[in-house]
Amino acid sequence: MPLAMRRLGNTELVVSRLGLGLAAVGRPGYITLGRAHDLPALRTEAALYERTAALLDAAVTAGVRYVDVARSYGRAEAFLARWLDAHPAVAPPPTVGSKWGYRYTADWRVDAPLHEQKELSLARFREQLAQSRALLDDRLALYQIHSATADSGALEDQALLAALVEARRAGACRALGLTLSGSDARRALDRALAAAIDGERVFDVVQATYNVLERSLASDLAAAHAEGLGVIVKEAHANGRLTPGNRRPEDRRLRARLDELAHDATLPLDRLALAFVVAEPWVDVVLSGAATVVQLQSHAAALDATIAPAVRDALSELVESSDLYWRTRAALPWT
Repeated sequence: MPLAMRRLGNTELVVSRLGLGLAAVGRPGYITLGRAHDLPALRTEAALYERTAALLDAAVTAGVRYVDVARSYGRAEAFLARWLDAHPAVAPPPTVGSKWGYRYTADWRVDAPLHEQKELSLARFREQLAQSRALLDDRLALYQIHSATADSGALEDQALLAALVEARRAGACRALGLTLSGSDARRALDRALAAAIDGERVFDVVQATYNVLERSLASDLAAAHAEGLGVIVKEAHANGRLTPGNRRPEDRRLRARLDELAHDATLPLDRLALAFVVAEPWVDVVLSGAATVVQLQSHAAALDATIAPAVRDALSELVESSDLYWRTRAALPWT
């Protein structure tokens, strides 16, 4: 049976409160601590498709009905399309969200000098929408600008915004969104909320980072949700910093305190981190970036977990400044 389901903001999309993101398994390199232990030693396309399929099998069994991919996630869209083609009887079918703006450039190498290249232009949107549709066709429900920063110019580009709206009107996707990153994300969200074409709001959904360490957008996301935007939370585990896979010397004290609080909450650390996020009423979907079936099953159990007020208060002691959090994230290696 599906997990708790809800509409994604004011859209007609119905989603489970836990979603599965395929960034960690759609390409051999990603920014997640602990991947060397989680993935096969040989990260061939065949091996990563096998892992993706196992995760999707486990996800639908657990009731997950939202899947997140992107043009820059290596073969993630193609892996998902292949799995969907092989499982036409899944009911209800997963709602699919993808993203455009970054191009994958690592050529299936973990040690590539450049893993992705960003361009938020009208030409890139049209090119990548056609590519996403070629793989996912009518299953592409939500299409998002990937990392729409305030200084990118995309949120003031009237030709681009008009093309986005036209794509939604034409049925190329059913909802439009944007993902946010960085310490200046609040400005981007403000501009997204104001964006309109002929009086029609451009964006239906916002996807943003929110976790135990980075909470700077909490009130803004709650306000956006109250205005009708769907809210998807990414990086609930802070790229692995809030999991047992975090072995960074710089995080030794953080891990020790997190382990104490996980013990107090009688929850595994990864589950505690997700339960913290999903407790927010303005969060429609929190994404699992699981790389193993065991991780995914633990994440699904987080939806039934509760955190005692004393533990939640203690977690507040661990909040980092937005600048520090994003500087730390930028320094994490591709593995």
